[in-house]
Amino acid sequence: MKFSESLKKYDDFKSVYNKGKSYANKYLVMYVSENHLGKNRLGISVSKKVGNSVIRHRLTRLIRESYRLHEEIFNSGLDIVVIARNTAAGIRFAAVESAFLHLSRLHKIINKDKTE
Repeated sequence: MKFSESLKKYDDFKSVYNKGKSYANKYLVMYVSENHLGKNRLGISVSKKVGNSVIRHRLTRLIRESYRLHEEIFNSGLDIVVIARNTAAGIRFAAVESAFLHLSRLHKIINKDKTE
């Protein structure tokens, strides 16, 4: 079952940056804001500074997959923007997933009932 969709418009990203709260770790930065839509929207940003298009698209896929695998444990009604840092260029999926879940716990957007 799919609970989320993508953030694509510049204004949506800008809204999350302005209204949302951010936390960061070594590989990722995550902004979270409420959207009052009853579903989550995920936006992913990977700058050209991180690497060439192959590296950027790979990171995008890894971040999207980390969210997809754990989608059911997230609270709903959120706009989530994830930004990859330069240090994330060559990391493996396990590190991306770990960094993503770490930031999710910092934001307290994981539903405790579903994790048990």
